[in-house]
Amino acid sequence: MAFEPPQRLVRALGETAPDGDGWLDELPEAVRQAVALRELTVERVQVPGGRSSLVVLVRRADGTPAVLKLAPPRARPEAERAALAHWGGLGAVQLLEADGTAGVLLLERLHPDVSVRSLPEAKALLEAAGTLRRLWVEPPAAFSFETVDGRTGRQAEAMRASAATDPEVAPLVEAALAARAELLAAPPEHRLLHGTFRQSKVLAGERMPWLAVGPDPLVGECAFDLARLVRDRVEDLIATPSGAATTRRRVKRLAESLDVDQERLRGWTLFRAVESGVRARRVGREQDAELLLEFAGWL
Repeated sequence: MAFEPPQRLVRALGETAPDGDGWLDELPEAVRQAVALRELTVERVQVPGGRSSLVVLVRRADGTPAVLKLAPPRARPEAERAALAHWGGLGAVQLLEADGTAGVLLLERLHPDVSVRSLPEAKALLEAAGTLRRLWVEPPAAFSFETVDGRTGRQAEAMRASAATDPEVAPLVEAALAARAELLAAPPEHRLLHGTFRQSKVLAGERMPWLAVGPDPLVGECAFDLARLVRDRVEDLIATPSGAATTRRRVKRLAESLDVDQERLRGWTLFRAVESGVRARRVGREQDAELLLEFAGWL
């Protein structure tokens, strides 16, 4: 089949591996092999698609619609496979192939163009939060997932390096790192987390109204997972005169609805917003960085 990876994926991989790692060059052949091995019929590549993987809409030999997903090793696809298998379709997309090729997942087909983000804001937050609650289960013993401590530790090192050469972000970085240190002093939970949860990661389905996709799973406390949802539609929050007050109300409402400690949620929201903002600034996405760092300043 004629194949060209979506530009969004190409740009995102260029940010994380500017010197390249060969995965994109090998992707056309990897798709061809994955399709042939599973006797799939390709319908189309999902565009604009994600920032860390290629998503191809396919049909299985019996005509059942499905999704073929290919991801580079740095996107931790085997951790995603283990998490999806453990969730077993409860709150998340169903894994259709238990033991697949490394970096290749065959998944239940949802409605790829209909996310919970299409709903009015209040309804979208309610549905997204309800979906997320179902994912917070005891992690499986058979797979060793990355921890919140480990992932944020790597991020903290990069944040410190950025602050050393960019004094403008140094105060927010210092506040975010202090919040992380306090939060990790007494982590209260050990749950399997989605890891990159937001409204656009919740798609409409047939089996259930809404199901989560695209986890980058890890183990830790629920407040870390919920923190990314707090800043959803950040561009709308920034454009509103009452954005700061709305953010504080959102923290309170989400914490109460999911039985999460409000201060821990605020702390992780601060850390994750600053980390994302500093990373965006580092790779030249200045507009994203400005929005995220202004949002972080409200916390």
